[in-house]
Amino acid sequence: MAAVSDHGSPDSYRSPLASRYASPEMCFVFSDRYKFRTWRQLWLWLAEAEQTLGLPITDEQIQEMKSNLDNIDFKMAAEEEKRLRHDVMAHVHTFGHCCPKAAGIIHLGATSCYVGDNTDLIILRNALDLLLPKLARVISRLADFAKERASLPTLGFTHFQPAQLTTVGKRCCLWIQDLCMDLQNLKRVRDDLRFRGVKGTTGTQASFLQLFEGDDHKVFRNHGSQTLLHTDSICTDIRLLANLKEMEEPFEKQQIGSSAMPYKRNPMRSERCCSLARHLMTLVMDPLQTASVQWFERTLDDSANRRICLAEAFLTADTILNTLQNISEGLVVYPKVIERRIRQELPFMATENIIMAMVKAGGSRQDCHEKIRVLSQQAASVVKQEGGDNDLIERIQADAYFSPIHSQLDRLLDPSSFTGRASQQVQRFLEEEVYPLLKPYESVMKVKAELCL
Repeated sequence: MAAVSDHGSPDSYRSPLASRYASPEMCFVFSDRYKFRTWRQLWLWLAEAEQTLGLPITDEQIQEMKSNLDNIDFKMAAEEEKRLRHDVMAHVHTFGHCCPKAAGIIHLGATSCYVGDNTDLIILRNALDLLLPKLARVISRLADFAKERASLPTLGFTHFQPAQLTTVGKRCCLWIQDLCMDLQNLKRVRDDLRFRGVKGTTGTQASFLQLFEGDDHKVFRNHGSQTLLHTDSICTDIRLLANLKEMEEPFEKQQIGSSAMPYKRNPMRSERCCSLARHLMTLVMDPLQTASVQWFERTLDDSANRRICLAEAFLTADTILNTLQNISEGLVVYPKVIERRIRQELPFMATENIIMAMVKAGGSRQDCHEKIRVLSQQAASVVKQEGGDNDLIERIQADAYFSPIHSQLDRLLDPSSFTGRASQQVQRFLEEEVYPLLKPYESVMKVKAELCL
């Protein structure tokens, strides 16, 4: 069945990024209104510069353009583009229609890239100005979380197998460190963005004098993908910890985890971040391949690609940072679950300390090692073969050989003695690295992340 539907209607496809996930402010930056209003602003700036350089452009024409920057007839522009098959000329005619006195000097000496590329660069800059404080807020929320739990011991994992103890705060600082580097990279990209300028069809300035020059689309896409790679890693950790029941993302009172299993509390926010992070990482190939096949001074085979991938990239990044801020503002830790898991593994980790204590009490290192080896294997068999708890310490307490150190076992098994300088490392990292980096964003730190879905 053939049908013609409005793009905003339920009968027409809309990107889920715009309809479900991304913030209104980011959607507006990539809206048609913002784009074409910026085109008109660029035409105004061009006319003002040309007037200053001596071209016969009147103050009345300039004022007419200023007065009609927001007076955009989108229906007329669409009809003109359908007739002309050229979006820039369609909007030149549309702007000229509401500025009849200035119509003859609109787009004078310019190329399509003057408005198209420079508008993209302005949009990129403004979109980065939206992303940077959001990333800073994520770091700030995680820093608060790390500080509060700097000394809380937890079982560390290598290869997702039990390793030595760390602290919840120290683990969080690993996440923060990656995000801090991302914040620095994105800030540098934003500050280094160059205006493309006004230099004619091949950049020779044959038609008029220069403004600036440059194009950094692919630079952001590379750094942006790195940022989202790190958020993918962070949210994967949160998902794994949710499976272990040590940590959970926020879960609202009316939220449903599963349509079939009412008891479930799925980490859907973290899963969303991981899903969208993969999407952004695949988008990186668009600008890389496009840049590699631009012929000589330029071609137009970047245009359609850019219309899709730039907006998709920023709306995706915006969604992920909004979601990650929401997660970090409501992370829940279950210390009792963490303690139980530590109790299951700590006896094995403490065997070296127990051997050293026995030697200090006059025992033989080799004899003690053999005793511990036998008891450890027995305890491991209970855990693996019988599904029981680790009873190594009970076996040591029941063995008269270890009686000289029975009174020391509680001290030897204190989890905090196995975390090294983790607590001090957290404090130093936050004070020396994180807080100074966040200082420029102090005025926007109180903004909360609200998710529509």
